[in-house]
Amino acid sequence: MAQLVVALDVPSPEEAERLIDELYELDLIYKVGMESLYGYGERIFSYMEERDVRHFIDAKLHDIPRTVAAGVKQLVRHGTHIINIHALGGRAMMRAAVEAASERAHELGATPPHVFAVTVLTSLSRDDLNEVGLGGNAVQNAMRLAQLAKEAGCTGVVCSAHEVRDIKGALGAHFLALTPGIRPAGEAHADQKRVTTPAEAVSAGSDYLVVGRPITQASDPLATAKAILSEMQVCQPR
Repeated sequence: MAQLVVALDVPSPEEAERLIDELYELDLIYKVGMESLYGYGERIFSYMEERDVRHFIDAKLHDIPRTVAAGVKQLVRHGTHIINIHALGGRAMMRAAVEAASERAHELGATPPHVFAVTVLTSLSRDDLNEVGLGGNAVQNAMRLAQLAKEAGCTGVVCSAHEVRDIKGALGAHFLALTPGIRPAGEAHADQKRVTTPAEAVSAGSDYLVVGRPITQASDPLATAKAILSEMQVCQPR
């Protein structure tokens, strides 16, 4: 069953904590991205541990294998459900991250987190990909990187919902897909280019849907999150 991830992309810890409190009755995962990780990481991790909620560390690590492994060991803690890295770091780097996450979880007596590899950012168009030297379209690039991520031992990938069917078809239903760029119908796309609605993402086979501004900037975040969950529930495969 697909799960909803709420992005805590807000400038202050007070705002992040308020969102967790407002949404606490729902079974959600909270994304700690660069804004919260670099701005108030230890505080928000401590708060989530106190509240016993799961989190996704959206660190997008990309460096030499030893450095990424060391970073993963510093980041993984109780409640870490997902941590991500960049697939463009290569097979050895991804494998090092997977091994480090497992080792750190074992040290903590915790369940090893999913390690997801970022394929193609949902803010990138085909022209953007060509500009940085990645020939082909987003699906072709995502497929190639997803195959490499699976071979390196990653649980799944971060990709647009537009690529999920192809990835699942090639790599199997148990290879997980986490999809950002989710916008309820009528919401502005902002800086996202390859977007889908919650219903479209679940129908495509997404396992985790990341939603940020449509919830965090809503006048009633709880009602908005409930509406998205209802839409997701209707579209779950039977």
